[in-house]
Amino acid sequence: MHVTNEIWRHKEEPTRWGNAATDQGSHDMDKLLGNLHAVLAIGFVLALGIMFAAFPQGAELMWSGVLQWLHVFFGITWIGLLYYFNFVQIPTMPAIPADLKPGVSKFIAPKALFFFRWGAALTVLTGLLLVYVNGDAHAAFTLAEDRRLIGIGMYLALIMAFNVWFIIWPAQQKALGLVPAEDAVKAKAAKTAMMTSRINTMLSIPMLFCMTNMH
Repeated sequence: MHVTNEIWRHKEEPTRWGNAATDQGSHDMDKLLGNLHAVLAIGFVLALGIMFAAFPQGAELMWSGVLQWLHVFFGITWIGLLYYFNFVQIPTMPAIPADLKPGVSKFIAPKALFFFRWGAALTVLTGLLLVYVNGDAHAAFTLAEDRRLIGIGMYLALIMAFNVWFIIWPAQQKALGLVPAEDAVKAKAAKTAMMTSRINTMLSIPMLFCMTNMH
């Protein structure tokens, strides 16, 4: 009987070690994927590795590709959050119980607005750098025939970015209580922010058509 128990003990030991290794691997993966900064860093490293492998033709073409990639990345961040506000948050807020609304207005909205406004700024910056590097800046801004679509898209994006920084963000600061304001001022600011956000949503539709059909 002692021999039999010893045999089973030796059989179970590799299983325990295997389970422990699996648990440790799962814990490490949970820790890695739970860290947004680490996930983003790894994603950027992978992207950079692919870029250097995909652009052997020269530095100029590589920088154009890098700027286009960053332009799309920041554009997705900006427009994605614009659609989140208009398709999800704004329509849902009236249905949220009053005691739960501060969870959105004090925590979720300010964080989303941070990425929203800086996504807008960096989208415009990388877009302007991209047309400059590609030698299309003059043709785009003057709406030359061969660059008319990209030019229209740029003007629409500039209007939208202006709205974000100089209308929506100042109004949201008042509406969310990030700066002192009376209740009547907060209500008016909230309406201003919402209406301007709706205008940006409307403009985003033709803007995206221009940007995706510029060639």
